[in-house]
Amino acid sequence: MSDIEARINELEKEIAKLPIGYISKKVINGKTRYYQQWIESGKVKSKYIRDDEFDEINAAIKRKKTLQVELKSLQKKILKPKNYLSEFSDYETNVLTGNALVSGCQQVQDFQKRDCFEQLEKYLYGNSFGKVCIICGLRRTGKTTMLFQAISSLPIDKTVYIKMLTTDTISTLNRDLKKLVAQGYKYVFLDEVTLLEDFIDSAALFSDIYAMQGIKIVMSGTDSLGFWFAEHEELYDRAITIHTTFIPFREHARLLGIHDIDEYIRYGGTLRAGEIDFDNPELNVEEASFRDDESTRRYIDTAICKNIQHSLACCEGGSHFRHLIDLYEAGELTNAINRIIESMNKSFLISIVERRFRSSDLGNTRNNLRKETDPNKQSNVLENIDEYEVLKRMKAILDIKEKDERTFKITPAHMIEIKEYLRALDLIVDCPMRTLLTSEPIEYVLFTQPGMRYCQAQALIYSLTKDPVFREISEREIKIVTERLLDDVKGRMMEDIILLECVKVAKKHQKIFKLMFDHGEFDMVIYDSNLNTCAIYEIKHSDKVVEQQYQHLREQELCRQTESVFGR
Repeated sequence: MSDIEARINELEKEIAKLPIGYISKKVINGKTRYYQQWIESGKVKSKYIRDDEFDEINAAIKRKKTLQVELKSLQKKILKPKNYLSEFSDYETNVLTGNALVSGCQQVQDFQKRDCFEQLEKYLYGNSFGKVCIICGLRRTGKTTMLFQAISSLPIDKTVYIKMLTTDTISTLNRDLKKLVAQGYKYVFLDEVTLLEDFIDSAALFSDIYAMQGIKIVMSGTDSLGFWFAEHEELYDRAITIHTTFIPFREHARLLGIHDIDEYIRYGGTLRAGEIDFDNPELNVEEASFRDDESTRRYIDTAICKNIQHSLACCEGGSHFRHLIDLYEAGELTNAINRIIESMNKSFLISIVERRFRSSDLGNTRNNLRKETDPNKQSNVLENIDEYEVLKRMKAILDIKEKDERTFKITPAHMIEIKEYLRALDLIVDCPMRTLLTSEPIEYVLFTQPGMRYCQAQALIYSLTKDPVFREISEREIKIVTERLLDDVKGRMMEDIILLECVKVAKKHQKIFKLMFDHGEFDMVIYDSNLNTCAIYEIKHSDKVVEQQYQHLREQELCRQTESVFGR
């Protein structure tokens, strides 16, 4: 073991023994009190510090910070994974060239290409002088695979791939790029470039220096928000951006070989991490990011919350935190983002529950259960229930606030800013609902990753079974009722999926929205402003076409009202 490695070993052992977290100060009834706070499983934990132990804990936490700075400095000197070393020995970052690069390309040679891959080819082979190419998207959406697929068609002796680490800096990367350009390399692929702490504030280096020399630079990273900031600041008008977060149903089916809309609703939104076994769709489902509520929460924490926090912290000294700075400093920003995502899902589910218990759907469900010939699907649980009380209990369950775990109140300003960043991540898309009673649209949010919404909704529905109204019925009947509700969730999600996919491909002269009436709705309206005509749609998650399903489309008065505003 070298002297540096021995010192790293000593530092890691000493750091592990020191207290975690930081010290916060609160003034309660005019008296100053100190607390040790830390984050555990995404939640802020707190422990009161007595006056007689403050000096010792404070000194230990300061000592830990000093040691962590030394540790990071030493790690930078030795962190260079052997499998990423190129045939040149004088690089400071993880450079991959020559035979090692060929090996990486072979691992993806049987993979199908994302629909957006042609945008990358257009950049590499087209006239894009002075511009860089950004491939951004949430985790598990095929970014690194796209890089190696592109490298496969380029001259290997002119191409280099660099895998960035958190220990790298713009300075070390810049020195390596100078050497590579001097050696004749023309195509540079930078993977996980947003891990560089100073990337956002220094991104213009790639366009203003290297792209202006005719070098093609392709950058990818999971911190999509970091790219968003860089595009609006350092790389303004000098970047071609390819977004990978949104994976349409047709593309998802082609890539994974899963052609079932229900599978897309349950697991859609990401691709498998690592290699994709196209001959084993069941394996793909097992590896899905959204197979259960726990995996969904973990994905939100790691791929979304950390993405936002890292980018905000690295951009212009944290100036973009705006109103979120108090949540960040208290270690509660992750919880706030989670709550807002869950809040949007709860309101989505409440609308389904209300429709179920306050419309003819309940009667339809009763009638369907009465007519059910399969003994395994028969139930009379909906015959005598108090609909109002059931709805009231359900909404109460869905509105759990966990107030005791909050230090800061989530304000409307917090909501607005977090939603703005979720839009920048391509996670949510606004598709306002319209009504003929007012010109003001009603906010409606679509999720680009359906599996995330479905798994959270599924967990919330199963929490309803803990309600007293269900405790008197059998497990079989609970299963029947929850499956009926989940079918409704799938139905509403199918509406959202089709709305989203149409919004994504709409022309400038087309407006796409859900139209609400005092009774009923059109699931989708496509208005063509050039022709002043509209098309109306009913969307059903069903294996049958029944006249009753599209009764609103046939109501002459609803059609007359619609045509008076949106044309024939």
